[in-house]
Amino acid sequence: MKIAILHDELSPDARPDELDTLVQANAVTHALRELGHRAVRVGCTLNLKRTAETLRELRPDCVFNLVESIAGDGRLIHLLPALLDSLRLPYTGAGTDAMFLTSNKILCKQVLAAADLPTPPWFTLDSLTAHAGPIAGRYIIKSVWEEASIGIEDDSVQDVASIDRLRSELLARRDRLGGTAFAEAYVEGREFNLSLLGDGDGVCAFPPAEIQFVGYAADKPRIVGYSAKWREGSPEYRNTPRTFDFADGDRALVADLIRIAEHCWRLLGLRGYARVDFRVDAGGRPWILDVNANPCLSPDGGFVEAAARVGLSFTEIVRRLIEEVRRHALPTMTGHGPPGASPRM
Repeated sequence: MKIAILHDELSPDARPDELDTLVQANAVTHALRELGHRAVRVGCTLNLKRTAETLRELRPDCVFNLVESIAGDGRLIHLLPALLDSLRLPYTGAGTDAMFLTSNKILCKQVLAAADLPTPPWFTLDSLTAHAGPIAGRYIIKSVWEEASIGIEDDSVQDVASIDRLRSELLARRDRLGGTAFAEAYVEGREFNLSLLGDGDGVCAFPPAEIQFVGYAADKPRIVGYSAKWREGSPEYRNTPRTFDFADGDRALVADLIRIAEHCWRLLGLRGYARVDFRVDAGGRPWILDVNANPCLSPDGGFVEAAARVGLSFTEIVRRLIEEVRRHALPTMTGHGPPGASPRM
């Protein structure tokens, strides 16, 4: 098959988390060629008309979607699946609705809470205006839209005693968080990532990974901030290894994490692959921090390492993602690109 690999088109001064998209694209290209497919890479910008024209000319059988933002803005991530839907091109990963739902963290948390799934309480600037109850506590200030821990460092965790203080923290930090921010109740405890891969009409849950905080001082927040993920020379990067080894006493917890993650998959209409991030409090209760509908596929990333624990190579992951596309492709697709008259852009 001819497969177009869509990824962010990056500027020369791109951040490390953005450059990682190219690492993923290189690895996927190699795997697709190993599987006997023809892989063609396409960089995406805000010029969606140009992207659509490129895809019409290529006439790919399907698209491998690695787009994590458009023009550096995470809130636009759903535009690529929407474009591919309009072109009637099948693609890997979540559909438009699920991508929008999970990339907007407030909307996602509302859906999770409505389904009685545990996610920490939160405040936005709007909800603070209407709030009349107690608010004192520890919060972590996050971006509503951006992934990759953008804008999150130790000082993102704040002890707050008043609505005015929390409002000022949100206002002061929103620019470095992509323009919109929210405050989530900080859960002190252990951190886990659980990776999911579509499996026919169901889903396969990989063994969960626990992020360890090695040698952290008592007053240092145990968070996976931007430094821990992307600044290779930083103490945070060096001292937050992941482990897949658990004591017998953690068996019930591991089963609970898998159950909740699979519930998220069904509830949010996920497809292809995903990752659910958790904190587990001192009482052993899991809390859902984030649902990522297009987790990192770098060869040294957590998803690939989790897959390796069940015997799946990188190439096998790519093969299974392409098989998922075939299962979920529109009935009109015959394997030769967008059929019929293409929509006007």
